[in-house]
This record gives sequence, C-alpha cells and structure tokens, in this order.
Amino acid sequence: CSNPGSSWNNCDFETNLCKVLPEFNLQPGWIRRNGRSGMGPPYSDYNGNESAYFLSLSSEMQSSSAALRTSVFLPTDEEHLCQIRFHYWVSQMSRTLMVGLQKLSEDTVTNIWQVPGELRNQWNVNTITINSTEKFEVIFSGMVETQRQGESVAIDDITFSEGC
Repeated sequence: CSNPGSSWNNCDFETNLCKVLPEFNLQPGWIRRNGRSGMGPPYSDYNGNESAYFLSLSSEMQSSSAALRTSVFLPTDEEHLCQIRFHYWVSQMSRTLMVGLQKLSEDTVTNIWQVPGELRNQWNVNTITINSTEKFEVIFSGMVETQRQGESVAIDDITFSEGC
C-alpha cells in the first residue's frame, strides 16, 4: 500500500484518540477491539495483524443500526475535494455497511456508498470522494438484520484527505 502522506488525517484505532471521529468511543454498537478479543471474525486487522485494533459492530447491539459520525467538515471546493479511504469487512447478507452524508442545513442523511452484495470474508478497501457546497458530516452506519454468531461488520484505518 502506498502511504497517502501525513497530510491525511488517519484513524487507525490503535489509540482512543481520533480527531476526525471525536466520539467513536461513545457510539453505541461500535466497539474497538482486535482479532484476539474472542468476539468472532475478523481475526486480524486488514494488514493481518492479530493484535492491531479496528472497530466492529458489537454482537450485543440493542438496535438494528449503529452510526459513527465524523466531526463537521467545511465545504469542499474544486481544488480540495474531500476523499475518505477506509478498509471494511462485512460477512453475510444480514449485515450492511453504509456511508452517508449529512449537510448541516438538512435533517436527512444521503446515502453515498453501500457495501456491495458480493461477500467474501476478507478486508476490502474503498475510497469515496465528497463534493459539498456547505458544511457536512460523514456517517458510517453498520446495520444488522438478524443476530447470528460469526457474522460481523468491521472498519479500519479511515483516512481523510486535506480537503475534508
């Protein structure tokens, strides 16, 4: 993997500090863990490291979805698009990962990306580009239709470009 450089804000979840995701510890449903936690797959982060941390949906989720909100980003312009790159793991059809955009003037979240339906038990990587004329937040949502053992949604190493 090429290193996007230090101009990107990176959230690798190795520490509890993540400037762009100010409240990720307080989000019900998402937990910070590693592959050795005994909580089912994934058993390592996207680099194959069993002791490295990532976020995954808790199996004790009370509701069917859990949102992870970024801090508020300023409007983008043609020179500074906001690019968000992240690694994700989704096992089975009863699990979904969505990325949404919420402009501050709107109450609704616009879905801008959803995990594709082809499922492999492996880490994938994706980059989304956001163009917004007003301030906005980005929301990662994990959804669970039915609770089954051994199924999970996980996210790791979210990087935000300087246009965010």
